[in-house]
Amino acid sequence: MTDAPIPLQDDALSGLSGIVHGFFTRKGGVSQGIFAGLNIGLGSADDQAVVADNRARAMAALDLPANVLNTLYQVHSPDVVVVDRAFDPDALPKADGMVTDRPGLALGIATADCAPVLFADGRAGVIGACHSGWKGAIGGVVQATVAAMESLGANRSNITAVLGPCIHQPSYEVGPEFQAQFVAQDPALDRFFVSSAQVGHFQFDLPGFVLDRMRVSGVGRIAHIAEDTYADPDRFYSFRRATHRKERNADGSIDYGRLLSAIALVSE
Repeated sequence: MTDAPIPLQDDALSGLSGIVHGFFTRKGGVSQGIFAGLNIGLGSADDQAVVADNRARAMAALDLPANVLNTLYQVHSPDVVVVDRAFDPDALPKADGMVTDRPGLALGIATADCAPVLFADGRAGVIGACHSGWKGAIGGVVQATVAAMESLGANRSNITAVLGPCIHQPSYEVGPEFQAQFVAQDPALDRFFVSSAQVGHFQFDLPGFVLDRMRVSGVGRIAHIAEDTYADPDRFYSFRRATHRKERNADGSIDYGRLLSAIALVSE
């Protein structure tokens, strides 16, 4: 018997009435092989019936039915959609953020090193979620998600925003071209890089950068569940770790599971 998933949670978000959330690890799922655990990735080569079972298990852990989970076709963009009804699973929007004021709709972000951020204004009854890899972060997906929440009546000073598990600086080596993109946008962004052991390369602080974008957005409370996805293979999937280890699916291509971070408004 597989244990039920137990998500990581933030105390302040948990304290908001009418809101449930969770940053899920890979524990508590039924996938096998390189996907072993709670793989919710529709884009993986995992058995899709098993993926559906995992997604249902995650929703059950939040006391929600399986069919309320909405995820995106994530494209590393700053684009945000307003969710007013359940998505057609065969036509997911290409975007990296979503917001809603409708109870009974769960907003889910899939990650495997990139940074998931969950947002809530408990007073206004508005929630949001975004997928913030480096491209989305530098493009403004965090700020765009907050702005979209305000379009539904949220007040950014009342928003709690929580950054979930992602790859951390000791695990994230990048080349000089990567660092140059940040410095070209703003020389002050150099503070998110330190030199690596390889000459001319750097270690990038993705969570530090995303937390900075959260501060720039002006939200009222910021929190971080500080877990490094790359460094903990027992609990987290990691694109970079799978690439380094050359973990391959049945057709021989490198593949990996996806973690779920989800938030929902529920009727009192």
